[in-house]
Amino acid sequence: MSIKVDMRGITKRFPGIVANDGISLTLREGEILALLGENGAGKSTLMNILFGLYQPDEGEIHVNGKPVTIPNPGAAIALGLGMVHQHFKLVQPFTVTENIILGMEPKQGLRVNYRAAEKQVAELSDRYGLKVDPRARVEDISVGMQQRVEILKTLYRGADILIFDEPTAVLTPQEISELLDIMRKLVAEGKSIILITHKLKEIMSIADRVTVIRRGKVIDTVQVKETNPDELAAKMVGREVSFRLDKAERKPGKPVLSVREVTARGANGLPVLSGVTLEVRGGEIVGLAGVDGNGQSELIEALTGLRGIDSGSVLLNGGEMAGRSPRHIAESGLAHIPEDRHKRGLVLDFPMSENMVLKSYYTAAYNRGGFLNYAAIDRQAQRLITEFDVRTPGTHTPARALSGGNQQKAIIAREVDQDPDLLIAAQPTRGLDVGAIEFIHKRLLEQRNKGKAVLLVSLELDEILKLSDRIAVIYEGRIVGEVDPERTTDRELGLMMSGSTAGHGPRPANLISGGEAHE
Repeated sequence: MSIKVDMRGITKRFPGIVANDGISLTLREGEILALLGENGAGKSTLMNILFGLYQPDEGEIHVNGKPVTIPNPGAAIALGLGMVHQHFKLVQPFTVTENIILGMEPKQGLRVNYRAAEKQVAELSDRYGLKVDPRARVEDISVGMQQRVEILKTLYRGADILIFDEPTAVLTPQEISELLDIMRKLVAEGKSIILITHKLKEIMSIADRVTVIRRGKVIDTVQVKETNPDELAAKMVGREVSFRLDKAERKPGKPVLSVREVTARGANGLPVLSGVTLEVRGGEIVGLAGVDGNGQSELIEALTGLRGIDSGSVLLNGGEMAGRSPRHIAESGLAHIPEDRHKRGLVLDFPMSENMVLKSYYTAAYNRGGFLNYAAIDRQAQRLITEFDVRTPGTHTPARALSGGNQQKAIIAREVDQDPDLLIAAQPTRGLDVGAIEFIHKRLLEQRNKGKAVLLVSLELDEILKLSDRIAVIYEGRIVGEVDPERTTDRELGLMMSGSTAGHGPRPANLISGGEAHE
């Protein structure tokens, strides 16, 4: 089996940090090599070097047995490399075909030959079972389909070495299964794949070998069939990781959040929430399960004041929150871990110190006569960074310089420090490594055990089942039922999430409002 990629002694330094420290790895023809490591371990940096986005300070790269210099992505593409980024590089108003051929448009005279391009895109889609409509606008298709467009972009450019950077971070369980099938087809066609992921289950399912990186250095490379998730997790974080949670018995208190018959419409005037009724009590975690796009995001926006509602009631500790500002709602006892940490969780170009007080900078603790008290802000930031193990060179480091996991820890530190009565955690572990996931799960349980109410919104069924005391299922903007996580299965939840159960429709009020299910 020939070597497709051979990276030798790659070192990359940034101010205050060595991201890659003498890393060597090989990718063989027709294999899937998983690249495993904590957030900030240097995985994406290494692959960005291979794709020409960064230049190494030391080391050399061989592709197909020849030493190469890769000064930019264009040079990488010419060498047969393609990269599917975690954050998609698509022009939303363009069609699928327009995105795929961008920069490599087939011409007929002076015009772009769109008919030929659409035909070629359709043929590639059929060949690899991608099922993408060449004429669809990217803004109108699902996240999973957008990822398939990114894959098609690499195939259209002739890539036979594909890099997938956290490809399942934003996908539903069904989309993940379909993506893994697509990767198997690609390898069967002779492609070679490097897969960056934190998900041990996926590595065990799809990869041939796995290279583990910790703090910029290679710890080990092993055959997947000769290892197990516990061993990989320990190699990744440098200690044993517990996949079990010690959940004390649920002791629900009084209702903290009461949502009654909430309706709302989207920008297009169509309903996005249709009579949502839900209750979360102190001392419990209520999981909200559903296929992405069924109203979860709109419900969170309605609860946090980011979206107006047409009718219904949202009570927080008995006070009506409908129509109130996000600041008023936050000051009334609600904290929010947003699903998109870049869009709504952080100001990426602000230093960490200022990000830590985004919701409290105007209070007397950090404000003197209209001027920010930077000394107090720095002290607060340092306290939270230490307490929540946020790995950053310093309090003045811009948020965008941190890894995704450390950005998420910073958001959770800020929100939990508000001592909220209700914590809404939306996709709290999306794209994070097992160590960070373990940390965040414990923090959510701490809130519950302190008597706080937690609403957990997640596309990860394992997470929902593991953490929740009750699970409500949302489908097409309506709560269609509730189950006890101790007495349900992935299959039952999946059927409810797809609207396929016979009991589709609102469930009895005692279930929705915290009464014991199945009794």
